[in-house]
Amino acid sequence: MNKIFVALRTALYWVSVVAMALMLLIISTQVLTRYLFGYSAEWAEEAARYLFVWSVFIGGALIMGENGHLAVEFLINRWKGKKIGVLLELFIKLCGYIFILILLTQGYKMAGTMMFQRSPGLDLPMGIVYAIIPFSSLLMLFYLIRDTARFFKEIRSRSRTHANT
Repeated sequence: MNKIFVALRTALYWVSVVAMALMLLIISTQVLTRYLFGYSAEWAEEAARYLFVWSVFIGGALIMGENGHLAVEFLINRWKGKKIGVLLELFIKLCGYIFILILLTQGYKMAGTMMFQRSPGLDLPMGIVYAIIPFSSLLMLFYLIRDTARFFKEIRSRSRTHANT
């Protein structure tokens, strides 16, 4: 199972890097052609914006997989190992599930609804742009399930240790 997470992390990392590199290339080319030749491609700004949105959502899933999101852990650290700390962590995970499931369901609805609208510059179905919301939500849900399983495994091992002492 660990190999799957390593492969997923690597794939997400490279998708994010490629999206950012393409965005940088498009923006740089757009600036150069505008100032040197007075030409501005109508699709460039739109493509850069969509690449940015995709890299942000992919990056969010990637950071979630590494437990790297910004968190205020003062209370968790203070109560770690105590019953109230376990309850607090469970509450935080529950809030994460609720948020991700809302993001997943509403993102899926939005992507489906927007499939019939086309972007002006790229003539791309907007549903493809919005598809990153349910896709990244699934990735985040996958990581949250993994972290929840690890959390319960840690609780079980702690309770066995306390039972043996």
